[in-house]
Amino acid sequence: MPGAEIWEVAIDSLRANKVKAFLTMLGVVIGSACIVLVVTISLVGRQYILAQIEGVGSNLVYAELIRTGAQSATLADELTLSDLAAVRREIPEVQSVAGTHDQQMAVIAQGVERPVTLVAVTEDFQKIRNLIVLSGRYFDAGDMESRSKVCLLSEDLARTVFPGVNPVGQDIRVGELRFTIIGVFKERVATFGQSEIARESVIVPFGLLRSYAGTDSVKVLYAQAATSDAVPSVTKQVSDLLRARHRAGARYEVQNLGAILEAARNISFAVMMVLLAVGSVTLVISGVGIMNIMLVTVTQRTREIGVRKATGALRRQILYQFLLEALIISGLGAILGILIALAIPFMVRPLLPEGMRIPISGLSIVAAFVVSCATGIIFGYLPASRAAKLQPTEALRYE
Repeated sequence: MPGAEIWEVAIDSLRANKVKAFLTMLGVVIGSACIVLVVTISLVGRQYILAQIEGVGSNLVYAELIRTGAQSATLADELTLSDLAAVRREIPEVQSVAGTHDQQMAVIAQGVERPVTLVAVTEDFQKIRNLIVLSGRYFDAGDMESRSKVCLLSEDLARTVFPGVNPVGQDIRVGELRFTIIGVFKERVATFGQSEIARESVIVPFGLLRSYAGTDSVKVLYAQAATSDAVPSVTKQVSDLLRARHRAGARYEVQNLGAILEAARNISFAVMMVLLAVGSVTLVISGVGIMNIMLVTVTQRTREIGVRKATGALRRQILYQFLLEALIISGLGAILGILIALAIPFMVRPLLPEGMRIPISGLSIVAAFVVSCATGIIFGYLPASRAAKLQPTEALRYE
């Protein structure tokens, strides 16, 4: 019995029992689709979480003075523009440095006084925080150097103060100061007031703070590392530099987003493992189904097996035939499941947020196919072995 004939007999047998073969295949379809979809969903979730975190600003290290404790901070402990210059000058791995100083003020909107956050920013703040300018423009070098009375409004504040009107070019009074609005912005990723940018904020050049409040103190110092690998080193160097430049009793909190990023990676990996375990259980259940169906098939085809053996079919040929039937069921089920899993991301893509893409892992496709086929072979071996061991005389007498 040549190999081509084994294939032909196995396929003819499946054709004769289409419904049974298809129902047996369903478990494999679901299991293989689960594997691909689980990995895809995990990759999308991981990508989304990391994008949300990095959207605040990639490779960021930030420092601020700790103002609570047994010993209160003094004026000499405050971070200043000279600290920013020292970080930029003395730490080679730093790509950009920026500082902010925020304070609560008020604006008049439709006859009502509204509290807003006035944030004075240095030149590289936009580069570090990735703010999106919705209309108008951001500060240029001239605005920073000349201390122009210009500002940008957050999207929410612009909508409240200038409903239905383009605020660019308009004047706004914040506290005792009057500014010309040159742009409207929003955060690339909303920090929900956990950073210096609140929902209703006004950002101005840092030089205005010096002329208005008479101080150049910085509440938050941002340093952007050139690469993600340099973030831990930059964090340590910034901490050491600030301690060296200020009195011994001053305490500074120097942190980075690395711990959050690592936690996000670990969580996404754990979720993927749990979901893969669920997909694997589905495949095991489908494998048990294949074994049960094949055992029933062997019993139903006992006389056929006896005839085949009586006409010269070897034990291994009978074994290969039934293994091949199990492999065809699992292989076709895997292909169908993979195609379904690949079609779903394309169908839901229009429903996703703009700019979000769905990565398809080639490794998950290969893994789903290999594991599904292996499941068919492993669980199909017992029925195939049972069929191969039938004695021709007993099989021919079977009714």
